[in-house]
Amino acid sequence: QVQVEESGGGLVQPGGSLTLSCAASGRAWQRLHIAWFRQVVGKEREFVAAVRLSGGHTAYADSVKGRFTASKDNARNTAVLQMNNLQPEDTAVYFCGAGDTVIISTMRRESAYHYWGQGTQVTVSA
Repeated sequence: QVQVEESGGGLVQPGGSLTLSCAASGRAWQRLHIAWFRQVVGKEREFVAAVRLSGGHTAYADSVKGRFTASKDNARNTAVLQMNNLQPEDTAVYFCGAGDTVIISTMRRESAYHYWGQGTQVTVSA
């Protein structure tokens, strides 16, 4: 069973930055695609960003493009979501997902990722 863990959430003021990290065990890190989703109470889980096996191809939700950067470091077995210029609407629980059979056309879909972390809370408030 693949185990996924994300970390780095916290409380930040509007305009501030946070860095989320993701790691997975149970599969070779190099064979995993990574995605970030977020969810608030009462709403469906929302796609944020995704990065493919080698980190060379990424996708972003329109709401975060230009502010968030997703990367995957296979040498360190970690993936990072760098979040800049955070706004209150970014407040959510952020989840890291991992999958080994994700194709480009489905990389924005929650169902493409079979292994999930427990989530880390990001709160943006003055």
